[in-house]
Amino acid sequence: MPYNPLTIRLHSADNVVVARIDLSSGAVIPEEEVTCLGSIAFGHKIATSFIRAGDSVKKYGQIIGFASLDIQPGEHVHTHNLSVKEFTRDYAMGEKATSDAATTTEPEFFNGIIRPDGRIATRNYIGIVSTVNCSASVSRYIADSISRDELAEFSNIDGIVPLCHGMGCGMAGSGEGFEYLCDTLRGYAKHPNFAGVLIIGLGCEVLQIESLVQAGDMK
Repeated sequence: MPYNPLTIRLHSADNVVVARIDLSSGAVIPEEEVTCLGSIAFGHKIATSFIRAGDSVKKYGQIIGFASLDIQPGEHVHTHNLSVKEFTRDYAMGEKATSDAATTTEPEFFNGIIRPDGRIATRNYIGIVSTVNCSASVSRYIADSISRDELAEFSNIDGIVPLCHGMGCGMAGSGEGFEYLCDTLRGYAKHPNFAGVLIIGLGCEVLQIESLVQAGDMK
């Protein structure tokens, strides 16, 4: 009977592997010669060697973060012991990249939409952006309340998309995590494929609508 590895190693230089199935504490990973020190969920990372606090964690042969604590072989690697910080990128892997795109001297065209700011869109969606997890259900209900038959009357609208997440409250109102969330929501809201967005909050959340709109130069 063929042996199916319990994990996937994405690059020889990695110091983590990815669980192919849910692994229980004590599970032995023979191909890595490590034993799971706790339960590891499918798709999550497992340390294959000792990673000292502050040292880099590598996946796909690339740095994905830095150990915020000492990490033992067989330990679950996730947000509780992995942090993000600035570092010098190594672009050597892309030095030999070549383009196989076809070249032509003839102008090429596609059916697009020119937004007022000059950007080009290929779709015309309406977004329902939730600032906080507490307003996520309302955002979904609004999007779902418009049936396909009703949308069919408006051939210029491709659809209504709820953009929800599990954050926005119970978090610091500043810092890296807060800025990541703000930048992500602004990126969606200002995407040219959205003709417009409706932003919905609860009112008591850390991420207020006003700060999201004003800081992101959104109209």
